[in-house]
Amino acid sequence: MRLTFVFFFNSILLGVGLAMDAFSVSLANGLNEPEMRRCRMVGVAGIFSVFQFAMPMIGWICVSSIVQYFQVFERFIPWIALAFLGYIGGEMLYAGIRNKNSGGEAAVGFSALLVQGVATSIDALSVGFTIADYRLPEALLASLLIGIVTFAICFAGLEIGKKAGTKLTGKAGILGGVILIFIGVEIFVSSMFGR
Repeated sequence: MRLTFVFFFNSILLGVGLAMDAFSVSLANGLNEPEMRRCRMVGVAGIFSVFQFAMPMIGWICVSSIVQYFQVFERFIPWIALAFLGYIGGEMLYAGIRNKNSGGEAAVGFSALLVQGVATSIDALSVGFTIADYRLPEALLASLLIGIVTFAICFAGLEIGKKAGTKLTGKAGILGGVILIFIGVEIFVSSMFGR
């Protein structure tokens, strides 16, 4: 395969499609932490982009070497995403309800961000099937483009969430938790019943 306009266009579109769940979670994180600083925003968006880069590559490796094992695992992806996002969303919801009178929102911790990164990117493993005919450099470039697009979209989601979170102080954690739970349910329903 040659690196054509279509290759770049398809990779960017794939990145946009894959980043929508991460955008929504970034929005919820921005709502939850309206005072988030730029360096933290870069770190949060960076976590999501690293996972969105890595998952298609892992999928590509699985397709190239251990495809039969990956196909067995694929049916558990919606359950994993639902469990991860439901758990983190539930914690944010609980903390938001518990602290709604204090007005202060708790920052999402690093381990929770890692779980969010996995949960929102786990469906990108299946992208390995769509890029299975790529050679290694092409698969790396496609995955890199997906990661870059994800970073930009997640950064925008954090910015939008922060602005809305400032206006919703005291209720932002509750809204963020509800959004995360909804995303987990949406991933589950669309994966289980949308095929």
